[in-house]
Amino acid sequence: MSPLRLFRAEIRKLTTTRMPLAFLAVLAGVGAINASLVRWGTDFDGSKAFISTGADQQSLMAFGQNALLICGLFGAVAGAREHTYGTAIWTFLASPRRARAVAAQLAAVAAGGAVLGTAGALLTAIGVSGAAVTTEFGFLVSAGGVLRVVVAAAFCGAIGAVLGAGLGVVVRNAGGAVTGVVLALMVVPPLLVQLSADAAPWVPSALATTLSGITLEAAGAERQAGVGAALAVLVLWAVVPSVAAFVATDRRDVV
Repeated sequence: MSPLRLFRAEIRKLTTTRMPLAFLAVLAGVGAINASLVRWGTDFDGSKAFISTGADQQSLMAFGQNALLICGLFGAVAGAREHTYGTAIWTFLASPRRARAVAAQLAAVAAGGAVLGTAGALLTAIGVSGAAVTTEFGFLVSAGGVLRVVVAAAFCGAIGAVLGAGLGVVVRNAGGAVTGVVLALMVVPPLLVQLSADAAPWVPSALATTLSGITLEAAGAERQAGVGAALAVLVLWAVVPSVAAFVATDRRDVV
C-alpha cells in the first residue's frame, strides 16, 4: 500500500468516529470560558485592567498551551486505540513495512491536531473579541496578532498530537498514554524549572507562549526563547516519542 493510501486510511480512522467531535466540544467549552472571563471578570479593584491593552487581550486569546495538551490527549487516544481494538494488526497486514504505517499514522494525527488547534484558537478568538467589544476598551488585537495566535495554535496542536500518538504507540494503552502526556506536559516541565531556572524558557508551555507572540510582561516571564529556537525545541519534544514509537513497533510483536 502506498504512503498516500495509508495516510488516507488513517485520516478515515480519525474522522469516522465520534472522538474528534468530543474534542471539538472541549474546544468550544474553553472558548466559552475565555469569553465569560473577558465579559464578566474583573481585577481585585473591580476594574478590567487585565484587558486594557492589545498584549493583554492577545495573551487571553493565545491557545498554544491548550492546543499542546488537548491535542496531546487526542493523539494519545488515537495512537493507543489501534492496539486496544486490534486495528493495528490489519494495518500491518496491508502494509508489512511497519515504519511506513507508523509514519502515516503520525502524519494523520498531526493533521488532526493542527485542525483541532486551529479550531480552538478561532473559537477562543471569536469569544474574546466578541466579549471585548462590549467593554470600555473594545477589541485591541491586530489582525496580525490574531493570525499569529491561530498559526501558533495549529503548530502546537500538531506537535502535541504527534507527542501523544508516539506515547500511545509505545504504551499501547489509552490510560497509560494519557498519563504519559500529562506527565510530559504538566508534571515534568515544572520539575525541570525547579531544578534549573535556565530551563524555564524551554518547557513546552513557555515555547507555545513565545510562538503566540505574547510579550514577557503579559506572560509574566523573565526570559523567552527566540521564535526559531522555540520551533526547533518543540519539534524535538515530539521527535523523541515518535522515534520511540518507530523503534518499539519494529522490534516487538504486533499483539
